[in-house]
Amino acid sequence: MPLFMPKEDSIVGELINFRGLVYSPINEQGVVFLFGRLLEDLNMYIEEVRIKYPDCIARRYTGMGWKKVYIEFEYLSGNFIQHKHDPKECDVIVCWIDDLSPEQKTQLEGIEIIELKSLIKDPEIKNRQVKVPEKEIEKSEYDLTHHFVRSNVNENVKQLYNKLHEKILKINPDIFRKFSRTAITYYSPEKMFIFIRLQKTSIKLDLYTNQQNLENVKNYTNHENWGTSTVFNEKDITELMLSINQSYKIMKESIKENINTGWFALSPREHLDEGVEEDAEEELIEEK
Repeated sequence: MPLFMPKEDSIVGELINFRGLVYSPINEQGVVFLFGRLLEDLNMYIEEVRIKYPDCIARRYTGMGWKKVYIEFEYLSGNFIQHKHDPKECDVIVCWIDDLSPEQKTQLEGIEIIELKSLIKDPEIKNRQVKVPEKEIEKSEYDLTHHFVRSNVNENVKQLYNKLHEKILKINPDIFRKFSRTAITYYSPEKMFIFIRLQKTSIKLDLYTNQQNLENVKNYTNHENWGTSTVFNEKDITELMLSINQSYKIMKESIKENINTGWFALSPREHLDEGVEEDAEEELIEEK
């Protein structure tokens, strides 16, 4: 037996400590693993992972049911073009880093790009730390009753929310909602475009705007892709529905153009050269 064991080379990515993955992916295999940890958040399940192109066949939930999607995994999204894959056979590129130029993306019109590096920073994507099994706390199921009780809403707000919900679903049958502990969210169905928090006497909505000005919606200063509005009565719902419809259309167009739609997209951290303070982002985290 040798006196000294040879050292084993080990190269890892940046520290992320995300849902059991200590370091960020440095290859396609790491992307596949991390994607598997995010399936529920992406409203997907996997039917098949294979060794031919495209890599994965999955289903994504829409308001009408589960739609089949064809997925290709890449560490860098640009590898998709380097490998000369046929865009017509793929719906989604899942990557760690999206490095495609705007010109290259025009070649992939119709393909959605999911950049995991940005996705895991989204406040809506909760990080579940690894725990000792016997100390794991059973999750409670969040539903509409949970939100009514949690915010101690009055009867008027309950009725207003139900009417608002019906009108949102009429925009398109693909739209669906999800309940979390603190909010009710609506998906397009690919991505969230409405974020609702019930209050005792009102309903607060955050809408995706992509920096456009929507009627009765005030854009956030430090989160340029999103705006906010408050509903107090049925008249407010009627006036806001036009903007909600616009938000849905803007989201669909942004997905088509592979625009980062997240809460932190175009955040102050990316505008330091314009004189925006870096710590403004941290001060606004509690808003979500």
